Amino acid sequence: MSGASSTRGRFRAFALLPVAVAMAAPLLVACSRDGEDAASKPGTVTFPEAASPFVAFDVWVRVGSQHDPAGKEGLAVLTAALLAAGSSQDDPYPSILEQLYPMAADYSAFVDKEMTTFRGVVHRDNLDGYYRLLRNAILRPAFAAEDFERVKRQQLDYVERGRRFQRDEELSKELLFAMAYRGTPYAHPEEGTVRSVRGLTLDDARDFYRRHYTRDSVVVGIGGGYPEGFPARARTDFDALPPGEVPAVPPPQPRRPAGIEVLIVEKDTDATAISLGFPIDVVRGDDDYWPLFLAASWLGEHRSSFGRLYQVLREQRGMNYGDYAYVEAFPLGFTTMDRPINVARRSQLFEVWIRPVSGTGGENGDDLHDRALFATRAALREVGRLADGGVPAEQVERTKTYLGNNAVTFGATLLRRLGFAIDDAFYGLPDPGFLRSVRERVGALDTEAVAGAVGRHLRSDGLYLVFVTRDAAALREKLLAGEPTPIRYAGEQPPEVLAEDNEIASSRLAVTADAIEIVDISGVFEGDGPAAAEATADESRGTSAGGS
Repeated sequence: MSGASSTRGRFRAFALLPVAVAMAAPLLVACSRDGEDAASKPGTVTFPEAASPFVAFDVWVRVGSQHDPAGKEGLAVLTAALLAAGSSQDDPYPSILEQLYPMAADYSAFVDKEMTTFRGVVHRDNLDGYYRLLRNAILRPAFAAEDFERVKRQQLDYVERGRRFQRDEELSKELLFAMAYRGTPYAHPEEGTVRSVRGLTLDDARDFYRRHYTRDSVVVGIGGGYPEGFPARARTDFDALPPGEVPAVPPPQPRRPAGIEVLIVEKDTDATAISLGFPIDVVRGDDDYWPLFLAASWLGEHRSSFGRLYQVLREQRGMNYGDYAYVEAFPLGFTTMDRPINVARRSQLFEVWIRPVSGTGGENGDDLHDRALFATRAALREVGRLADGGVPAEQVERTKTYLGNNAVTFGATLLRRLGFAIDDAFYGLPDPGFLRSVRERVGALDTEAVAGAVGRHLRSDGLYLVFVTRDAAALREKLLAGEPTPIRYAGEQPPEVLAEDNEIASSRLAVTADAIEIVDISGVFEGDGPAAAEATADESRGTSAGGS
């Protein structure tokens, strides 16, 4: 089915997406690419590709889950979903789907911590009809009661069941962010908690829209082979919104622990999902961003066998599907090989994602926890080596070559190229922006620059660690006992691997009893459980009209 889309969240209504607001870039943006003069009106980002038969939209609203009122977490997602997967004042939702179907097009709303974006692509032959539907969805939403009931039901189903029982690896990542940002507007997942979503009303959504969807909060992004004068026309249309600035939200101030703080989620599962990380004072555009970007790629390039962690845990030992590292948020990584767009943030974590590690059983019983702790120890050992010694010189050159070649895939589609331009506007990056400067900036790095940035920002002692596993109490006891956690193999291993195994299995995990919290899966993001689980006030983050 093709048609209109909803919002990015971890659940899908036709895609429900999370919301975010960008306060780092100037409120009104005028920029262009490929040599075209800046759009004639501020608040517009253009990325012209005259030869393209397609036109892409990335309408950025400077509001996100950080603007959810206390007790109404998830409201930004719900509001965006009502626009992208609901009726307008001109067309009921079934009619919107019927009109989008022959265009082979849809549009989606994506909500993160600081950005809400409405995105879609259409053939230029269908531009007028498509643009009318997209424009009316954002400017003239109907807020129909039947749409509200459907979208809220989908969102509640996700926070009650989908988040807890679909993807443990994604859940562990969300809990990692909740721990690191506890007490800040970044703490709660974009879709909210069970209790908060249950309490949301249609009037809440109307009020959120009225307060945050204003002329000054919207940047219209348009790319591709659009007609002359079209960006100015679109900007004029969106200027019909009432004036007003979205209330500023101070940058979050995450806390970095002195030691290791652990959250264990009790769940009946055959594999342990693991996430670990800590806040860093670097975002895209900072001087240390590019050397950390390279270091994270070398340590654990997303969904690639290139990274060191992948080689240690999967290739040499066959422990799990993959192991990756990040210096920027990478939600829903299990769904894509591509770097995300429109999840720009003013605060980031250094994050290691250890995809679920299963036990092998055997005559000595279930070794699920031994293997999980071995994988954790191995990952921390590699992070510590990186923090202490940087990236080896030959690996810096190897990673530069890898990224230089891989960078050509970052903007593989028109919509992604436009999305990177919107993110450039968020961060206030001048031309040529992120996408066009990757190869040059990475190519200019040397071993000393990488080591310097790594030394300033990375370490392996103060961090947050999340496990989703069964028999949480037993894992807690193993952590506190500090005893070696060796692993077994079905076949023979080289002596050098076995020797390294002994070092890894007995390496120190400095965890104290008061730094471990256990939460049952039924209490995760419930809204009334332990602080780490409810995360004060997550493509499922998307909702769409006409998706498939």
